[in-house]
Amino acid sequence: MLNHSIDRQQAVLDAIDTLRQAVGSAREGLPEDIFLFVSSLTPLINVDLLIRDEQGRTLLTWRDDRYCGPGWHIPGGIIRFKERSADRIAAVAADELGASVSFDTRPLCRHEMLTPTRDVRGHFISLLHACRLNTLPDPARRFDPAAPRAGDWAWHSHCPDNLVPVQRVYRDYIDGDPGAQQAPTIQVSGGNAEDH
Repeated sequence: MLNHSIDRQQAVLDAIDTLRQAVGSAREGLPEDIFLFVSSLTPLINVDLLIRDEQGRTLLTWRDDRYCGPGWHIPGGIIRFKERSADRIAAVAADELGASVSFDTRPLCRHEMLTPTRDVRGHFISLLHACRLNTLPDPARRFDPAAPRAGDWAWHSHCPDNLVPVQRVYRDYIDGDPGAQQAPTIQVSGGNAEDH
């Protein structure tokens, strides 16, 4: 029994060493397969950018993937290892919008999403930040309803019906409902993200 335990421990250490060599620097993000594996082991923390203009519209981007399907969502991204949340906010603005933003350091809310029936990407802690555009979004990425592309942006005067379900908790924020500011800053839901 002792030898079996030692062999198993060594196998785990060997596997970890193999993963380290495959990953390289985690600060630059993870290879897709490694990322999905890690997401089955630990919660992921991401920042979401609530960007509203003087007309009360909210800037959303189009998404279409196997986890959420097609729909609108608030721009956001997962914080990398040893990356400051402020740096991820700036990276999301640059990568998804081609823009720069300023933001409130204190999140509007923290939402925790648990997916009971899925381990991969099954637990998120999302920090919603109020952001303001310093530069205009890239016009080349403006949404065209005739040819939707993942990552394209558009302003919305109200929350669209086809908001990706996992972000429905943000509906009041997107609509600019003053009541959203009165909501608990920590929200927890246990919905199945695959159904959202």
